[in-house]
Amino acid sequence: MSTSSTSATSSPTIGSVVSVAGSTSADAAGGSVIDVSSLVSQLVAAAQAPQEAIISNQTESVTAEISAVATLQSALSTFQSSLSSLATPSAFNALAATTGDATALSASADADATPGTYTVVVSALAQAQQLRSSVFAQGANATVGTGTLSLSLGGTSFNVAIDADNDTLSGIASAINSASGNPGITATVLQGSQGAYLLVSSSLTGASNTIQISETDGGTGLTGLTYGTGNTANYTQETAPQDASYTIAGVAGTSASNSVSNAVSGVTLDLLGTTGSGGTTVTVANDTSTIQTNIQAFVSAYNTLLGSFQTLGGYDAATQTAGTLMGNGLLTNIQSQTNEALYSIVNTGSSVYNSLASIGITTNSDGTLSVNDATLATALSANQGAVSQLFSGSGGIAATLNSEITGDLSSSGSVGEESQTLTTQENSLTAQSNTLSQQMAALSASLTQQYSALNTMLSSLQTTSAYLSQAFDSLPKVQATSAA
Repeated sequence: MSTSSTSATSSPTIGSVVSVAGSTSADAAGGSVIDVSSLVSQLVAAAQAPQEAIISNQTESVTAEISAVATLQSALSTFQSSLSSLATPSAFNALAATTGDATALSASADADATPGTYTVVVSALAQAQQLRSSVFAQGANATVGTGTLSLSLGGTSFNVAIDADNDTLSGIASAINSASGNPGITATVLQGSQGAYLLVSSSLTGASNTIQISETDGGTGLTGLTYGTGNTANYTQETAPQDASYTIAGVAGTSASNSVSNAVSGVTLDLLGTTGSGGTTVTVANDTSTIQTNIQAFVSAYNTLLGSFQTLGGYDAATQTAGTLMGNGLLTNIQSQTNEALYSIVNTGSSVYNSLASIGITTNSDGTLSVNDATLATALSANQGAVSQLFSGSGGIAATLNSEITGDLSSSGSVGEESQTLTTQENSLTAQSNTLSQQMAALSASLTQQYSALNTMLSSLQTTSAYLSQAFDSLPKVQATSAA
């Protein structure tokens, strides 16, 4: 009789996990038993694999979508940051101040400034006082004396205690510099051919910021370092405290600082040097340069956003790979609202400058935008108000996009809701995976119990079979008699 072979299947059979027992007891029985562990493992794996594959594939897909939505969220947020300098009318009210002589004067203007040109004459700069002590022939490390020095600058004073640990010229300089409450006095030791000097300097300019030094301990150990009104012999004044002097449009003024912010409304003047009697000019005008830079930054940011759109929702023919959000309604809707805002005609009050194209921003064949600087400069020069309305007015491009993106990125917006939905799906799949693991553990325990019982029964049957065989073999053999 011939035997036929059966093809292998993915599901285990009892025969495939029944083997000749290797144990002593099994050998004695002369039969085979079930490999329970292997059988149960294969049966559980067969039951678990299809469901696990489904959960795994769904989890991979959801995880990829979560990552893609996060990328979209980041791209929109980055693009939105470029809108802040264009979305409000005040962004187009920027003024710039320029000077005719940058070596003598620099200037800046804020929103409170008024366009115009002013003549400024700077006759003196503000200075800080500097004092050089008499020479100490023994040098910086020679003992000066002990006591308490009181130093003041303007209306602020502080004390410095001098004892045996710091009673040298260098020790006193260090004590002054590290003293608590010091408003801006520094002390330096200068070493010359005749000996050492203490150089005391103020960090505050202005005629009122004078340095006073007195000894307040009642002794005379530090008298040689004192200085003040009627007591100037111990120091030489290297630089006198002085206010800045200037005239603006013929109006004279002074300042304790070389930064003057209260002379012309909205304008800060930084005095750098003196001018001739004719002075120099300060011109305050609309800051079209900054506006152009902000618009160029907007175009660059949009092109970056477009790249994200194409990566997330496009198709790469070279790799035959589709973007994770290709065909996704969320991405499609955001692209549509963005394009609608970009290519709309805005009521700017001008029939000439009412679209991006009209101010020199055009679309390339790949969808990116580019700026014609000359056309943009002309538009700003001819009608800055219309350009402002194009971006920041009611229905303006930047204002509209800013509002839409804010809504999209909110927790109740399209991006926020999609992110929450995907997170819920991911959590659900994790729960399904955990449940499946628990079910398979229970199945494994149940099958192990069943096949262990079967294994025990088979082992018992083998033992009985062996016993009966031995019993039959021991019976007397019946001799057959031949016929007469």
